[in-house]
Amino acid sequence: MPLIDLSTLIEHTDRSPVDHTEIDYVDHQIGAQQVAQGFGVPKALLRDEEGWAVENIKHLNTHSCTHVDAPYHYNSTIAGKPAQTIDELPLEWFFSDGVKLDMTHKGDGDAVKPEDLEAALEIAGHPLKPLDIVLIHCGCDRYYGDRDYMTHGCGATAASTKWLYDQGVRVMGIDAWGWDRPLHLQAKDAIEKNEAGIFWEAHQADLAYSQIERLVNLAQLPATGFKVACFPLKIKGASAAPARVVAIVD
Repeated sequence: MPLIDLSTLIEHTDRSPVDHTEIDYVDHQIGAQQVAQGFGVPKALLRDEEGWAVENIKHLNTHSCTHVDAPYHYNSTIAGKPAQTIDELPLEWFFSDGVKLDMTHKGDGDAVKPEDLEAALEIAGHPLKPLDIVLIHCGCDRYYGDRDYMTHGCGATAASTKWLYDQGVRVMGIDAWGWDRPLHLQAKDAIEKNEAGIFWEAHQADLAYSQIERLVNLAQLPATGFKVACFPLKIKGASAAPARVVAIVD
């Protein structure tokens, strides 16, 4: 069964404050020095005079790279109960049948509405069932690594998020910076209208669900006929965690 990697690299970068990742690489020569210092074994007794290689992640935002959001990211309470953190979510959510919904015709800032989802599902020929993993394909992975990456892409509305949730979907993802429309556009609309419920509307829809953000390679997927594995790292009390998201094509 072909495996398609839908994840970005965790790499040393300072593209933006949110995406800032710092990794300290300890090479084999330094490893040999550590062996000598810690255990008294000279490098001459090591294969090729090399010790271990080790990496120390000195800074990693849980929302950098491809990651899974937990309900706790959106609000402290969801539906009147304490919101779940990433380590509290059921594993069953993160391995299930997937469906790709084509939204590549949408422009930057366009809203993905319930009727868009229904139309894309009909084209895909995939009737939704509980715990299906829904992936919105807008093609914004081509901007990944650019400093204006977060300004691109369409985004889900609160109504479309609720529509998916009502079908039993608990994990939904997108190949863009975020699940909502670009934040600078939402901020502009919220300020101009002086209205709550516009900024970060899909995140703050008061629903206990997870998002996968910053996916890549969705263009390589068929519309349906694949499974998605997207297990997040088990970080205690965290609002999100990086994940190796992989599609398993039938």
